[in-house]
Amino acid sequence: MAKILIVDDSKFMRKMLSDILSEEGHEIVGEAENAKEATCLFKKLKPDLVTLDIIMPEVEGANAISALGAMVRESPHAKVLMVSALGQEEVVKECIQQGASDFIVKPFQPSNVAEVVRSVLKSKRIADPRKESIIGR
Repeated sequence: MAKILIVDDSKFMRKMLSDILSEEGHEIVGEAENAKEATCLFKKLKPDLVTLDIIMPEVEGANAISALGAMVRESPHAKVLMVSALGQEEVVKECIQQGASDFIVKPFQPSNVAEVVRSVLKSKRIADPRKESIIGR
């Protein structure tokens, strides 16, 4: 199915996402624990989808948007799924406006992750930031 790059500073979260996505038949082509590593791996691996945590060392708020921007500039059709904690709605909306495809909120259910990933991979356009139904996934 899809080649996926997982970006999160938490090894536990990377493992959890890897397990969920592997069970869905996706290939995890790489994992990164910071924005610099993610950008390098993105250029090298050219994944179909990137999961990008909003809050990480070196990547928080505006820096998450910067990392996202680097990926979208590298590949305008990049599909980036933001991973956020509750209370990060404003940053998520800004990420969507900057080119993120969608987002999921931690803690999440495996079925929700699988559903959002399927939707993002099928989509030919970025998510609409005004679409309230994506908030709270």
